[in-house]
Amino acid sequence: MDSDFFEIGLDEAGRGPLAGPVSASCVLLPKDFPVEILNDSKKLSEKKRESAEKIILDKACWGLAFVSHEEIDRINILQASMKAMSLAYKMMLKKLPFWCKKNNFPFILEDNLRAVVDGTSVPELSCAVRCEPKADAKYPAVMAASIIAKVERDKLMIQYDKDYPEYGYARHKGYPTKAHREICHRIGPSPIQRLSFTY
Repeated sequence: MDSDFFEIGLDEAGRGPLAGPVSASCVLLPKDFPVEILNDSKKLSEKKRESAEKIILDKACWGLAFVSHEEIDRINILQASMKAMSLAYKMMLKKLPFWCKKNNFPFILEDNLRAVVDGTSVPELSCAVRCEPKADAKYPAVMAASIIAKVERDKLMIQYDKDYPEYGYARHKGYPTKAHREICHRIGPSPIQRLSFTY
């Protein structure tokens, strides 16, 4: 990438589950970031994801956002995913001046940002955007975004498991497993169920 520009990565987690929110993250990595710890979040073990996330949160400029199951039902999962990415981007932008100062960086303007988004749909951002399928396996910033989105959504679903233990959210994180579908049919949907999804 042109040295005048800084690449940010965006990715989401939780488009497929039958319950819970969708999450998204936006990440700008410093030039000295240890990219060897990164990969598509789905290809890392839980332990490696959590270890990598700690380093990303400490060293990178990042944003994270959730869009609730109610809003997913209202606007559909694609639009909810795009909204989560836009919110994550705005959060990252708010942190950017402090991050630049902390890292002895000249302030980065939005015009100098170039976003790479995993997938084929374009979220509403105030910088140039490029969408690419499988970007979470190619670009370090997108890998980092996928890790944050996945780890933080998983943490939230584990919290929901404490509220609704019969649904097993700590195990399957809301994804459409056989056990998840069966419990929904047996006792009905949980309060965080996406009712627009077939369960």
